[in-house]
Amino acid sequence: MLRPTNYLTKNYGLPDGHKLPAYEKEGGYEQARRALRMPREALVDDMKAANLRGRGGAGFAMGVKWSFMPWPPKPERPHYLVINADEGEPGTFKDRTLMEKNPHAIVEGCIIGCFGIGAHAAYIYVRDELHLSKERLWGAIEEAKAKGYLGAKPFGLDYPVEVYVHTGAGAYICGEETALLNSLEGKRGEPRLKPPFPAQVGAFGMPSTVNNLETIAAVPTVLAMGGDAFSKLSDLHNLRDGGCRLYGVSGHVKKPGVFEACVGVTLRDLIYELGGGVDGELLAVIPGGSSCPILRADELVNAPDPKSPIHPWHGKSVLDVPMGVDTFRALGTMLGTCCAIVLSDRVDPVLAFHNLMRFYRHESCGQCTPCREGSAWIFRILDRIVAGEGTLEELDQLHEIADNIMGNTICAFGEGTAMPALGFLRKFRPELEDFVRTGGKSSTRRLT
Repeated sequence: MLRPTNYLTKNYGLPDGHKLPAYEKEGGYEQARRALRMPREALVDDMKAANLRGRGGAGFAMGVKWSFMPWPPKPERPHYLVINADEGEPGTFKDRTLMEKNPHAIVEGCIIGCFGIGAHAAYIYVRDELHLSKERLWGAIEEAKAKGYLGAKPFGLDYPVEVYVHTGAGAYICGEETALLNSLEGKRGEPRLKPPFPAQVGAFGMPSTVNNLETIAAVPTVLAMGGDAFSKLSDLHNLRDGGCRLYGVSGHVKKPGVFEACVGVTLRDLIYELGGGVDGELLAVIPGGSSCPILRADELVNAPDPKSPIHPWHGKSVLDVPMGVDTFRALGTMLGTCCAIVLSDRVDPVLAFHNLMRFYRHESCGQCTPCREGSAWIFRILDRIVAGEGTLEELDQLHEIADNIMGNTICAFGEGTAMPALGFLRKFRPELEDFVRTGGKSSTRRLT
């Protein structure tokens, strides 16, 4: 059900909406002032009640993640809050809008988050190319410092908080939380083995919490509403997936962009209501950034088990299933960053598959053999197929290579390569076979 909100986006269209006066006019920093006077346990419990699932792709409950931090903090082991704003996933551009148009919500969320996990410093790790985003964040930090909301005594209270912006390393892999931590420390951006997890050994070897930028920006709203009320904004609160969130849509829609609504929007809502409809006929949707397996527009839900999160939609179109972390996992894909890429019937899925694998081949950090070799191997085979030199046997080989990547790498990057590959292979096998048999001569479609 489409229920638009504007908790995060209320200042998006305003002149100077990114500056402190506009933010304070809507009650900005009142929740940070309140949070620093709350018992830490009460704050974390409120965040747990909100059922705020991480907005970066993994969908882990934010309040639960905060509760993993060791307590009380030890003086010799300071805690850190790290905000992931690397946003390198193709098709994803929601966090950028928050940094450019509502940076004070991020700063206020960092103050609350630091108190919640016992930290005194927050690092916002921003994708290298997002220069305006970094400028707006630094501007918001300076404005907050000038008003006494940051520094040695925020709001006159004895709980020092500092927020810093750190430029990313220009690599997709640094969006993975442990690779981000390595990069933050000045090391090569490679994932770390887990355990230990960041809550035990994170930034600079100290206990740390890594949150997505949209997740932390929503924290002041959660506190203002109350966790339970925030959760109940969503029709999916019984699935522990609550609140409001940003939805992105791009590709062959008439009105691409970023929109805010309660959790539970369907792909049909996103494409036809918010996105203004398809430029052509809908072929397929990548639901939440390029690493999410693709869904065909003509797919029906197959969930006869009453215990399945998607059983109520059994036999209905996948376009009508509410977009939640658990519902989309049950569909065999992921919600990811909730930024859908829409493909119309003018797109050749073989060329789209090839283009996507080019990205993953290029961005593999090379640390794990299955990912390093597998992503390059998949791309080489697709190169041959697009050149009219592929064989049907190589299609089966693509399945085998992708299957061998799954579960055999340090981080989820390898699976983020293999899952979309398997999605295209399973959903578009007839088109792939036809392309191989004819060398692509029978296709009248193109990439864009």
